[in-house]
Amino acid sequence: MNISIQFENYRNRAAAYDGKLEVGECTFTRSDNRWVIEHTEVDPLYNGNGIAGKLVDEVARNAREIGVKILPLCSYARKRMQKPEYADLIV
Repeated sequence: MNISIQFENYRNRAAAYDGKLEVGECTFTRSDNRWVIEHTEVDPLYNGNGIAGKLVDEVARNAREIGVKILPLCSYARKRMQKPEYADLIV
């Protein structure tokens, strides 16, 4: 399995692809100086491969690069972002 994670700024998301097939996404909305992560989903056929975590990580990496904070409303993102390495990003 060769999954690629791509940050799609113009679509407000990070997406996971297996070749050309989209298999997951982590979406956010922009509000003031923060991104609100609203949803993370991976195709059930791909569960257990760490894809959801990689999607959240990619959104976080890009937020850090441009200097915005994150409000993780999505339950998965909220749980993942409790780790110390995300402390500087949380609203």
